Amino acid sequence: MQIRAEEERDRAAVYKLNRAAFESDVEANLAVAVRLQADPHISLVAAEAGEIIGHIMFSPATLSADPELLAMGLGPMAVLPRRQREGIGSALVRAGLDDCRQLEVQAVFVLGHPQFYPRFGFVPASSYAISSTYDVPDEVFMALELKPGALSGKAGTMRYHRAFDEI
Repeated sequence: MQIRAEEERDRAAVYKLNRAAFESDVEANLAVAVRLQADPHISLVAAEAGEIIGHIMFSPATLSADPELLAMGLGPMAVLPRRQREGIGSALVRAGLDDCRQLEVQAVFVLGHPQFYPRFGFVPASSYAISSTYDVPDEVFMALELKPGALSGKAGTMRYHRAFDEI
């Protein structure tokens, strides 16, 4: 398996993958919107034998308490249903976080499975007194400091890129 930057030739397969993984077109359309509107953004694919088997995106996020904080929101992230639980999603998350570090991103936020993301160091964002603009259970909205102390004393609300509002 190879993790690499998404290329234009991958876009149809990425759309199809997100449709299959989520059984709707919301995340697939979100990936298209983020790709077109968010700068910078990170979009990686997992490919094997010429097939796209996984995809992850990161896009700019803002924190009300510190608009200058360089933060990213993780999502969507998808793996082909028949290939889930093989470590593909974990490899995508690790590679995406490495790319975020290269961009000097200070913090990453995610709305996701509370049994999956903590293995990468994500903790409930509420531990920093940070909330989401979405009404979600506390345990599914998580944060990860890539720069130690980046979120200390930054109580506020995190907002995903405006592309998320359009879907």
